[in-house]
Amino acid sequence: MFPLADDNAGRRTTPFITWGLIAVNVAVHLYQMSLGDAATAFIFTWGLQPYEIFRLQDMAAIVTSMFIHGGILHLVGNMFYLHVFGDNLEDVMGHGRFLVFYLICGLAATAAHVAVDPMSQIPTVGASGAIAGVLGGYIRLFPTASVRTAILGFIIRTVPAWFLLGYWFAMQAWNAWATLGDTGGGVAFMAHVGGFVAGFLLVGAFTDTFALARQRRLRAEHHAILAARREQSPY
Repeated sequence: MFPLADDNAGRRTTPFITWGLIAVNVAVHLYQMSLGDAATAFIFTWGLQPYEIFRLQDMAAIVTSMFIHGGILHLVGNMFYLHVFGDNLEDVMGHGRFLVFYLICGLAATAAHVAVDPMSQIPTVGASGAIAGVLGGYIRLFPTASVRTAILGFIIRTVPAWFLLGYWFAMQAWNAWATLGDTGGGVAFMAHVGGFVAGFLLVGAFTDTFALARQRRLRAEHHAILAARREQSPY
């Protein structure tokens, strides 16, 4: 299942941080593509190697690795999730708090990944750990929000956020368990789990209560209007 859009009405601010994060990730990937054969060295230099972090070396990679992706599909998938869900959290947190929240979730994702494979020297890259934190925060704040979702690539359905994101988390947790102990490369499922849990637990500390209440009120009004229109429609 892949999210296409949500129906969270009532945004009061322009999501500059969400857009900025997307822009930086895209810019870094374009630069990475321009390197040609040197792109691999770029990933090893700026990507996160658990062995180095475990030895408290190359700590800057904890942040730089969040803006590097392994391919165009990796980038597009991550940025679409951030686009759909990030603006809502930024709206209720404010720009600065959302950025801090995003980075902290990324740090938690890194910690979870390093904890299960501290001797790995395979570079880990991608924004998915931090974005998993955004998903964890979203499911806690907006569990009943409707999300337009592509199922099996071509079936479009609207499902509640708790179902979509709950399914996503269950798949990450299952795959993290199934691959526990693997030493080869692949998806860092435990990073997704760590980021999601961190976002779910921390989102309350970063939330503007009044902004959240306003957004929920406007969402309720939005749904009431849609329901009234459906009742009036002859079709």
